[in-house]
Amino acid sequence: MTAAHPVRRRGDLRVALLFLLPAGFGFVLFYAWPAVQTFYLSFTDYSLLAAPNWVGAQNYRDALGDARFGNALLVTVEYVVVNIGVQTVVALLIAVLMHRLTKSSFVRGLLLLPYLIANVVVALVWYNMLDAQLGIVNALLSWVGIDPVAFFGETSTAIPTIALVNVWRHMGYTALLIFAGLQAIPRSVYEAAAIDGASEWRVFRSVTLPLLRPVLAMVLVLTMIGSFQIFDTVAVTTRGGPVDATRVIYFYIYEKAFQQFDFGYAAALSVVLFAILAGLAVAQLRLLRAGSSDLD
Repeated sequence: MTAAHPVRRRGDLRVALLFLLPAGFGFVLFYAWPAVQTFYLSFTDYSLLAAPNWVGAQNYRDALGDARFGNALLVTVEYVVVNIGVQTVVALLIAVLMHRLTKSSFVRGLLLLPYLIANVVVALVWYNMLDAQLGIVNALLSWVGIDPVAFFGETSTAIPTIALVNVWRHMGYTALLIFAGLQAIPRSVYEAAAIDGASEWRVFRSVTLPLLRPVLAMVLVLTMIGSFQIFDTVAVTTRGGPVDATRVIYFYIYEKAFQQFDFGYAAALSVVLFAILAGLAVAQLRLLRAGSSDLD
């Protein structure tokens, strides 16, 4: 019996590897190999019309002195702050209300509907709704005596508008992630807080938030990475304008690669962005102590 146990384990391992093979092949083909190629091209001058020419770290030195790249990074950070801040607060509020008032599958399905719509469709719908001349939102504002607002056309409102459009699309999905975390909190903890006479706000601040920390850490990391990758909403609506006010880093990389055909420099910017995201993700997970819970 004991001799057959290692044999059975080896057989299970082979079956597991067989099932993992298609996913592993897809990962290597569509993620790992392109990443290796991108890293190599970041050290070259490559315009698609000739073979890559090795230039060493010149692309990275150029990035340090690229004012438009610095501006794109700042614009992206502005978007990330608005998007994550509003989305997390709204999603947390929705999740707590669902947890207290209803656990209906129908309500959860309604919350998820905007997330199921393609980003491009969402961007086009909101672009037309917020149009300064023909949009329904400005028509409603004019009825109450407010002048039309060029939501996508003003430097002060373009990025907040794009951020809020994406908040609308993603907040239901984020709320469901937080709601799942709330479901995992034992009711006995709330019962003990009620016996101690804790107020609703005190329970939320001292019980709910600390116990939600691992889930909130995951949500913040996912939304942060997704926010830095904003592209399609900008490409459909403002295309980087007005006056570079919405030229986020992904759109800038796209311009360098597919409009100016400077693939080597675009690859270097992609590597820089990957390093920034990896550093921020690790910092977030450590600061929020994502691997531990106050239930332990």
